[in-house]
Amino acid sequence: MNRPVVVGVDGSPASLAAAEEAARAAVLRDRPLHLVHGYLHPLGYGVPINPYDLGVPAPTEAAQTMLDHAAGDLAERWPGLRVEVRQVPGGPGATLVEESHRAELVVVGSRGLGGFAGLLLGSVSTQVAAHARCPVLVVRPADQPVRTDGPVVVGVDGSEAAELAVGYGADEAVRRGGELVLVHVVPEEVGRGEAAAVVPPGDDPGALLDTAVAAARGSRPGLAVTGRTIRATSPAPALIEASAEAALVVVGTRGRGGFTGMLLGSVSQALVQHARCPVLVAHPYGQAH
Repeated sequence: MNRPVVVGVDGSPASLAAAEEAARAAVLRDRPLHLVHGYLHPLGYGVPINPYDLGVPAPTEAAQTMLDHAAGDLAERWPGLRVEVRQVPGGPGATLVEESHRAELVVVGSRGLGGFAGLLLGSVSTQVAAHARCPVLVVRPADQPVRTDGPVVVGVDGSEAAELAVGYGADEAVRRGGELVLVHVVPEEVGRGEAAAVVPPGDDPGALLDTAVAAARGSRPGLAVTGRTIRATSPAPALIEASAEAALVVVGTRGRGGFTGMLLGSVSQALVQHARCPVLVAHPYGQAH
């Protein structure tokens, strides 16, 4: 099945930046690109306008013009790219989650139309990053050009989610012809008792990182892989700082110690809200929550 790269487009600068990154991802993967616009009735889905009108939402000419213009622009800049556009009834977040069942990758901007400046991550991005059934690329930051140089950075902690993230990160580094940097954050030695409370018994941070590096090198011969141990009070700030020099950060949906009921772990949430580069949330394909 030739799964497409799907991107949500609403005409906002953030969504158009996301579409550009989605085009890049589609070309690197040799997949078609689908530009999708989720639409609602202006007064809400299904709100009756009069007794004879159930208020079913309808696509608009303005949105179609916006999609066609974006598709034409991308096809011109990315020769060979196959682009399709469509409007889908429903909220943008729910629409993209539904699309993720059949997608290779879903791409979203960090803020869309109507997003408040103080809202660090739009509700659509939050919903898709938490609930998608395929990997999700959150294009950050919203107000700066997306950098394409720098390594692919992955946080590792020995969890299954992190192992999946390393695999996705290695694939991305190979596609981009860049370096893969695996980062393991260990607690600052503020006291033996406090450190022991954070590091699970029997864990050797050095051995954990070495194992992850060896696995990445073994599965992708020729890929430059570097392991880096960072001492910090918690993983999120350390990975956010590492993102400043990265082209991409890859995170699992939940790490070690994450609550089962949380759809997106606290470290992943922090990165999709504060990272200084795009963030790939490593959902397994078709994984139910």
